[in-house]
Amino acid sequence: MHRNDHLFNTEEQKATSVSSTLKRLGHYFRPYILALLVIAAVVISSTYMQVQIPELTGQIVDCYLTPYATGSAIASETGGNLPLTMPDDGQNLPGGQEAFQSNCTYTTPNLTATADETISGIGTLVLIIVALYVGNAILSGLGFFLMSWAGFHVLRDLREKVFAHVHRLSLGYFTRHEAGDVMSRFTNDMDTLSQVVGFGLLSVLQGALLIVWTVFVMLRLSVPFALISLITLPLMFVATRWFSAQARKAFRIARKEIGSVNADLQEGISSVREVQAFSREQENIDQFQVSNAATRDANIRAQVFTSALAPTLDALGYVSLAVVAGVGGYFILTGQDMGTTAISMGLIITFIAYTQQFNRPVQQISVLWTNIQSAIAGAERIFGLLDENPDVVDKPDAIEMPAIQGHVQFKQVWAEYNEGEPVLRGVDIEAKPGETIAIVGPTGAGKTTIINLLPRFWDVSQGSLTIDGIDVRDVTRSSLRQQIGIVLQDSFLFSDTVLNNIRYGKPGASDDEVIAAAKLARAHEFIERLPEGYQTILGERGSGLSQGQRQLLSIARVALIDPRILILDEATSSVDTRTEREIQAALDHLLSERTSFVIAHRLSTIRHADQVLVLQDGEIIERGTHQSLLEAHGFYYDLYMSQFRRQITDEDDIEAIEEDVDTFFVPGD
Repeated sequence: MHRNDHLFNTEEQKATSVSSTLKRLGHYFRPYILALLVIAAVVISSTYMQVQIPELTGQIVDCYLTPYATGSAIASETGGNLPLTMPDDGQNLPGGQEAFQSNCTYTTPNLTATADETISGIGTLVLIIVALYVGNAILSGLGFFLMSWAGFHVLRDLREKVFAHVHRLSLGYFTRHEAGDVMSRFTNDMDTLSQVVGFGLLSVLQGALLIVWTVFVMLRLSVPFALISLITLPLMFVATRWFSAQARKAFRIARKEIGSVNADLQEGISSVREVQAFSREQENIDQFQVSNAATRDANIRAQVFTSALAPTLDALGYVSLAVVAGVGGYFILTGQDMGTTAISMGLIITFIAYTQQFNRPVQQISVLWTNIQSAIAGAERIFGLLDENPDVVDKPDAIEMPAIQGHVQFKQVWAEYNEGEPVLRGVDIEAKPGETIAIVGPTGAGKTTIINLLPRFWDVSQGSLTIDGIDVRDVTRSSLRQQIGIVLQDSFLFSDTVLNNIRYGKPGASDDEVIAAAKLARAHEFIERLPEGYQTILGERGSGLSQGQRQLLSIARVALIDPRILILDEATSSVDTRTEREIQAALDHLLSERTSFVIAHRLSTIRHADQVLVLQDGEIIERGTHQSLLEAHGFYYDLYMSQFRRQITDEDDIEAIEEDVDTFFVPGD
């Protein structure tokens, strides 16, 4: 079991853009614009409250705890000198009481205030600070709730869109991509996205707004001091940009590798019977260990970069605090001004608080950066799936297929799965209504391709395929497929009741119609013997039933929809002789007055076909009835003598083979 790794490497090679990915993700939030507007108002209000708290703390210090320092600052601004002792009325201060009070925006302190008045003023500011903290907590909680509500609605919409898109993709996509990798986009990639669209996304947005607002207020209070406080900002930006770029690359690889793990896991579970039958358990375990180790290494590399970012920003944040405290303390001790700004103890405390407030969202974003980068990588994979175009699509002016009569014509049909590698070469077939066309030939001759073209699982690359004179490319796929019944060699059953499995192709069918179809397919008797009859719930893919029983249910499902064109791909190959006789009797009735294309190696089917087409290397090399082809002593005759003579499965076949051998055997052949 070896995966086609080149199929998975294409995503890593694609050009990626964070901005375009975020823009596409934002498109899914449009239906919830009202919630987003409320969230925006909440975030702005909450951020405003957070920004006010440091300034109020500084005012407590300058306006009440160190008024003499404030007075010194005022004197310094006016070029005067302040005595060591403050006059009781403060009127001798340069600028006076009025200038002092202008620095205190929330209260009106007085330089001659009593101790009780001072305590009252401090209490007022403390209550305002507490109210701001409480309001911020309430608004933050409301914002996170609304963001989670909108985010999980977006995830629901995105999952539904991806699931619907997967069903629109042509079968060719699933031959190029393993099911486990596709499933990984629904599970792991969606999970990483879900960790961000709620709490993570709002934290980043609110943190970014807080950073900008904090910088604005710092610049308003003192441009020189603000520039000194933000001296490490360029280093933070460079570090964040570099580490995030490396982390995004690593997480993109990690997301690809986890898809490979899921693919190996899905394949290993699905093939457990074959693995045990061929004693390949250890080889499968070794293969899984390789892909699992690759996932481990990719995730470790991603974590190295994301883990290094947080302590780097922490260190730079402490440097900022040291700079603010050191520079501010120096100017206070020396009594110097910083340009036009007088440095006070309250201003230093305010800037220390703002520096911490600035560093906190930066560090918070860095902590969330692991999830953010992983989510962006996951979103890229999800959108990459949505960008896959179906190989087969309806024309803009496609019409509904009228009721089919069953006249099918292949005219010089060429078909290919990979460009430049034709599987069919100039095939001509005409099947009149009610005829049965048997298709035989060696493996890889193109038999399955012919029947895949009828319901438009693939389109012809050259030539035309018409039904009742209408090119199948001119009608909608759904209207065409609703009138074609398909019974494959490997029938798929769902984890549902027997009744619903038969009813799958015709959801509105009554119970009586389902039972009639089961009787027609000779499935009624064994269904009645099941524990709960038609209400028995089947296991995954019909586990608990024999292969023959699963095939009978698949035939009953097709019989219920009463198709005008019937496709049988080795429909009786997995049943025993007795069951085949019963199925064949049912099929004889089902095939009557229907155009049928049968891929079969059973002699009983081929002998009664109106036409037998012999394919080799994508071309029809012989055609005719069973007997006419035997008389020709060509490729079909050799195939028949080497293959069908070994199928002595019942008395009818024995008699038919002996009759054919006596009639057409030439001594020396």
